[in-house]
Amino acid sequence: MAALADRVRGSGRIAAGLLLNLLVSICIVFLNKWIYVHYGFPNMSLTLVHFVVTWLGLYVCQKLDMFAPKSLPPSKLLLLALSFCGFVVFTNLSLQNNTIGTYQLAKAMTTPVIIVIQTFCYKKTFSTKLQLTLIPITVGVILNSYYDVKFNFLGTVFAALGVLVTSLYQVVGEEKKGDRETWVYDAHQVPPYLFWVGAKQHELQVNSMQLLYYQAPMSSAMLLVAVPFFEPVFAEGGIFGPWSVSALLMVLLSGVIAFMVNLSIYWIIGNTSPVTYNMFGHFKFCITLFGGYVLFKDPLSINQGLGMLCTLFGILAYTHFKLSEQEGSKSKLVQRP
Repeated sequence: MAALADRVRGSGRIAAGLLLNLLVSICIVFLNKWIYVHYGFPNMSLTLVHFVVTWLGLYVCQKLDMFAPKSLPPSKLLLLALSFCGFVVFTNLSLQNNTIGTYQLAKAMTTPVIIVIQTFCYKKTFSTKLQLTLIPITVGVILNSYYDVKFNFLGTVFAALGVLVTSLYQVVGEEKKGDRETWVYDAHQVPPYLFWVGAKQHELQVNSMQLLYYQAPMSSAMLLVAVPFFEPVFAEGGIFGPWSVSALLMVLLSGVIAFMVNLSIYWIIGNTSPVTYNMFGHFKFCITLFGGYVLFKDPLSINQGLGMLCTLFGILAYTHFKLSEQEGSKSKLVQRP
């Protein structure tokens, strides 16, 4: 009976963790879009708030003995922190300048770009099945973008830069991890800095919270220096401008939710399987697409809908084949004498 009770409690904790991640992951996209549309809060400044709140949240966590800080050399984290700033800022700019549907589907292009980079730069080979799944992903994204009535060139540029930085970030993380297992397989479902974080964790012998505890303030400092060059600071529309109380509360709430997204992802990765997280990621992908058109009243044509279904089919197929190949590789290793 005791063993059964432990299993029930364990399943309950996993279900609660998944539900929390579902809620905060979807909420952060909608809340950020709401802040951009209804308040016009500057993008880089909002990202800076996220980093600072994450840093403060981790400070509270270490005071509650959830982890023990470890001294790390700043030189080992500079490039990681800079890349962290880059992909978050560009993906948020994509969200600000595109519809949620286009923003969400554009992230799916990370998978084809990663495969192209690994094929031409690292001479890696991929099975025909995996290569074929890139066709519906790409065609679906193109269909949706072409028939999106709010399509704009600037949004496309930011989306492309976000995909490129994200892809390079993940590739570097995977290459640095070498032959060790890569836990997550689809970059459109999880912040890609986790791939590099995994490599840095191994290199510096720290856990993810210890690493982020030092990375977050470094990324905050970088953005603090960059913000005055791209956005007003004290004038109207700047981070310290004359904002309403409701706008400031929404921005602060966005920072808290961004912190919860990070913590819940770390927890899920440590307590569930790749299949669970990937399938759960597809569920979030669909809800975010649907919710975006409901909340922001963006027009959705039949051709856009077909593009979304096409991309979703490609993502599902890619995940299935990738996981199957991973399991096959594990079986061969186990059977090896």
